Amino acid sequence: MSKSITLNMQITTGDPRPIFKQIVDEIRIQIARGELPVGAKLPSVRGLALQLMVNANTVAKAYNELNNQGLVESRQGLGLFIAPQRQRLSDAEQQQKLQQALATFVNEVAYLDYSKQEVVAAVSDALHRLETAATSNGE
Repeated sequence: MSKSITLNMQITTGDPRPIFKQIVDEIRIQIARGELPVGAKLPSVRGLALQLMVNANTVAKAYNELNNQGLVESRQGLGLFIAPQRQRLSDAEQQQKLQQALATFVNEVAYLDYSKQEVVAAVSDALHRLETAATSNGE
């Protein structure tokens, strides 16, 4: 039986996102950075709930969302694991998710007082940091 990994994350009470969404987002980021490799076993619902000091239903909701997104897979009697890339979203689904994320992002930054060039530079920097993190984790 594989041993589950310890997730390095914290819940921020002042964050406007619901707690389950914070968990989903953090796990997605760790997968993208290569910090959670394919096949890594996630902590049990109860285990992560105790670690984060949140309700187990909140963790279950986050895990269900990750499963719906194809980022994790449940193995009967064994637990929840990071899914292989091929089991993740199709190209069309990825494109749809990208467009949704871009629409959300654009709506959020529309109210900030930044020029188009400043926003593009900030996005470029963020992507560079993500690539650097993925490279340093062996991807």
